Amino acid sequence: MTIREALAKWQGTLKEGSGRLRLGSGVFEGAYSFPSRFENGPGTNPEELIAAAHAGCFSMALSAILRNANHVPTSISTVAKVHLGATAAGPTITRIELETEAEVAGLAEGEFERLAQSAKAGCLVSRALAGVSQITLKATLVEATKGQ
Repeated sequence: MTIREALAKWQGTLKEGSGRLRLGSGVFEGAYSFPSRFENGPGTNPEELIAAAHAGCFSMALSAILRNANHVPTSISTVAKVHLGATAAGPTITRIELETEAEVAGLAEGEFERLAQSAKAGCLVSRALAGVSQITLKATLVEATKGQ
């Protein structure tokens, strides 16, 4: 079993305090605060890290699904937009929008859409975020460059 970890350290009150996040691998460490999470202050926030995880996981899942269908992608680029909104329960991730662009030779648009939706449903992070009421996907197939 693989285990991944990250450390979050917070000091002070919610609105006036500040914190640091560090990934277990050491490839990222950064500040976070109330303004970076609920306003537009400098630093990162948990939702941004969720967006990065979702975009990365989806891209890898799509690559695997394409390969299993005998289509080798030249490139896949995914943006995940995590929406933080207010609900009766308090601040909540209300929606995640995935936007992906893939360059795959010899693949019809409809088949690409079907495979992309399958990747969205099967992605580990999508499954972990099943409590989010809406996860959408906009998938764009880019014409493969000739001569590759």
